[in-house]
Amino acid sequence: MLVENNKYTVQGVDLVNLTEEFGTPLYVYDSDKIRSQFDRLTNAFKGVKLRVKYATKSLTNLSILKLLKSFGSELDCVSIQEVKLGLKAGFSPDQILYTPNCVSFSEIRQAVEIGVMINLDNISILEQFGHEYHGSVPICIRLNPHIMAGGNKKISTGHADSKFGISIYQLAHILRVVKTYNLNVVGLHMHTGSDILDAEVFLRGADILFDTARSFENLEFIDFGSGFKVAYKEGDITTDIEELGAKLSESFKSFCKDYGRELEMWFEPGKYIVSESGLFLVKTNVVKTTPATVFAGVDSGMNHLIRPMMYDAYHEIVNLSNPNGTSRVYTVVGYICETDTFGLDRKLNEVKEGDILAFKNAGAYAFSMASNYNSRLRPAEVLIHKGKAHLIRKREVFEDLIRNQVEVDI
Repeated sequence: MLVENNKYTVQGVDLVNLTEEFGTPLYVYDSDKIRSQFDRLTNAFKGVKLRVKYATKSLTNLSILKLLKSFGSELDCVSIQEVKLGLKAGFSPDQILYTPNCVSFSEIRQAVEIGVMINLDNISILEQFGHEYHGSVPICIRLNPHIMAGGNKKISTGHADSKFGISIYQLAHILRVVKTYNLNVVGLHMHTGSDILDAEVFLRGADILFDTARSFENLEFIDFGSGFKVAYKEGDITTDIEELGAKLSESFKSFCKDYGRELEMWFEPGKYIVSESGLFLVKTNVVKTTPATVFAGVDSGMNHLIRPMMYDAYHEIVNLSNPNGTSRVYTVVGYICETDTFGLDRKLNEVKEGDILAFKNAGAYAFSMASNYNSRLRPAEVLIHKGKAHLIRKREVFEDLIRNQVEVDI
């Protein structure tokens, strides 16, 4: 987002004008930023066979999936519905990794029938899979390395209390199941969660995977998950992708030499790829002054951007309508019948009723976690690509709220 001729723009498109055309609230994505993040990641890892599996759950719009496919990305999916979205977007089954958690075995059967790579993270499910398929279907095993990667505990998945993955301390049990059912294990996986600050933490997890990999003879890939931290505000510490890429690539090549053949290196970035591409645009409905606070109340709420309330996530807020206004302090809140505070005591250029505000870092886990709470409608989505705004999801209408309801005579 740039300021050009006293207007905020993306790829030359005036953002305030976008709200006049498509209304508010409005999700807006910048294809150039998605491309630059994807390229930065792939360029950081040298001399290895790299496959990037975009974490579909972060932003599932079909146009975004197609865009990423054009860049050379593949997919990581956590539900059978995401798998089907990937297929509809043009991905082939061999480009999709399916990593379920606590799903019914019938969903896993569907994934097997489709032909995607199955990533299992539960010994009980591993045994059921072995009983039904033995070694006829290649699989990946998700391990829990017992590493606290950093960030909010709700988005850390590699620690001892996490429901994700099979504990590394249960390796002997895993190997017994693999031997009993002659399972064809072709990949190992870990994911420690989001907001990794220190490359060394990531590298410790990699060393655990390398040690574990020596117990499996037929590996084709090792999946290191993701969790790279992006900047939420000026001066934020972020994951140094170039440093991590250089160090991990060398470690991986050394491991492959010891293992006896070259394996593929997989990653599953989601937030890293799309978060900074997204803006969420809202209109100021009211400016309300109390003895303690000045509230800017907007035409959205936790139903459209739940991260601040769920994770205490920080989203920088900008007044698009007043680029050069006097700076004042506001608490930005939503219109939901909950305490849905987007930003507490934020310095914004003076806000008036009707002004358009933008929340940054709204590309990941914004629309994908949106709901119809308070019977509110979900907003439209727009992709700015090659200097042009494309509507990629229509705004919901009232009929969408009642479409699947069945009225009975009472």
